[in-house]
Amino acid sequence: MFPPMQPDVPTRDVRDLDPTAPLPEDATLLDVREQDEWDSGHVPGAVHIPLAELPARYGELDPDTEIYVICHSGGRSAQATRFLVDGLGYDAVNLDGGMVMWQHRGLPVEA
Repeated sequence: MFPPMQPDVPTRDVRDLDPTAPLPEDATLLDVREQDEWDSGHVPGAVHIPLAELPARYGELDPDTEIYVICHSGGRSAQATRFLVDGLGYDAVNLDGGMVMWQHRGLPVEA
């Protein structure tokens, strides 16, 4: 379903994000975690498409927008990023550290 992991997946470490403006204003944040993870807390304004549903639902994403992909810690988001970049030609970046690091840094989260 997803291409094999490659070491060169576009990645940005959550620890390197600016806490006052973590993502570009015109970017999309894609959360690929499961529903229960999403329900327990997610980034305001994020788009939720669980990883297993991404091949069927990627059309919900704007291919002309930069997409930042997040999961719990960075593994699933790396797979999703690889799918979007190599499989579809989207401009996507994996957020390494995921929601664990996002919350640790005190970045915005809503339930």
